[in-house]
Amino acid sequence: MAKDVIMPALGMAQETGTLIQWLKTAGDQVTKGEPLMEIETDKATVEIEAPASGILASVTAWAGDVIPVGQRIALILASGEEEPPPASPEPVSSPKSESVPARANVTPVAARLAAEHHVDMTQIKPQSGQIRKEDVLAYIGNQNKSLMFTRVLASPKARRLAKERGLDLTTIKGTGLDGAILVSNLPVSDLTPPRNEGETLTVPRLWRVMVERLSQAWTSIPHFYLMREVNASRLVAWRESIPKNSPEKVTYTDLLVRLTAVALRRYPRLNASWQNENIILNPEINIGLAVAVEDGLLVPVIHHADELNLSQLASQRSELIARAKSGKLSLDDLSGGTFTISNLGMYGVDAFIAIVNPPQAAILAVSRITDRVVAVNGQPAVQPMMTLSLSCDHRVVDGARGAEFLQALADLIEEPLQLLN
Repeated sequence: MAKDVIMPALGMAQETGTLIQWLKTAGDQVTKGEPLMEIETDKATVEIEAPASGILASVTAWAGDVIPVGQRIALILASGEEEPPPASPEPVSSPKSESVPARANVTPVAARLAAEHHVDMTQIKPQSGQIRKEDVLAYIGNQNKSLMFTRVLASPKARRLAKERGLDLTTIKGTGLDGAILVSNLPVSDLTPPRNEGETLTVPRLWRVMVERLSQAWTSIPHFYLMREVNASRLVAWRESIPKNSPEKVTYTDLLVRLTAVALRRYPRLNASWQNENIILNPEINIGLAVAVEDGLLVPVIHHADELNLSQLASQRSELIARAKSGKLSLDDLSGGTFTISNLGMYGVDAFIAIVNPPQAAILAVSRITDRVVAVNGQPAVQPMMTLSLSCDHRVVDGARGAEFLQALADLIEEPLQLLN
């Protein structure tokens, strides 16, 4: 039975997605789980996997189309299955294709395929008495293969920059995988135009989406903030105790994800969301990590963070950030987050507050670890300290609940051995 290929949703508020490119062409054999197309949504540009194995057919969307979420844009036919005719076939009168003589015996699929590829049906010599899809495909292949869903391999960013600057990608030689065009392959003069006073920068779509989402969050969510200075000496010692030959490099972010997951398990109200005038407690602990990329901000998600050990957390975090930087995050990578951590410690930031990432109830902002003089047993001492800032949605969390969670997290950071209890 044919399987619908639809425009997926990455978030509850998403209404449309933009098709960047098909990675397969009509008539190709596809395997369930392999990359089928690239789409751009209100979160990122991602590869979408084929929902089933079979033959790609009935493609109705093209690169650049903005498509409502849930709309069918293609079919995947099972072995031996025929492509269904159009629901309401219309006579072809567009300049896209030549008219077909009334006497021609043409299948609906062949007629539509010819129209899509500007084929003059009078030039096709069928193998039998009827012009079929195979005849049209053979003609296209013999006459001009470029008509058949031709795509230039290019990274999403290179494709966007080329479009903004009016560059023809077919004239540019790529040096990426399989000859893909990278940003570095674009002409330097187009990448770095002379800067004039009062220059207006072209804002990437991802940045515009980020602005819209955070503006909505800032104006619609009643934020409040809690801050706590924490002694990180035990956290530092914990990280230094990890063997240098560990298969995965464990970072402070990995340790904080581990400890935050434990604290969320104890205080599930911080792992909730406000939906339809109700508080929804999320059954899973899926921690998102705010990642800065060239065109904006992404929040890939570590799913079931409370069930993973340090090595597994480090591995997933490393892979997610690598995919985020290269624009290869999948649908699952960006879905299902229940709590977010934003760590700017590596940039030398002493403290900051973050905007809640809806529909989540809270976000943790983490600063750098730096030596400060503090009181230890009534005496001044130099200790590695860090500042945590918790931003909360007051519709879900009140001050007392937020403070209890932050206290529990601070205690875990200052004494990680509590994990053994």
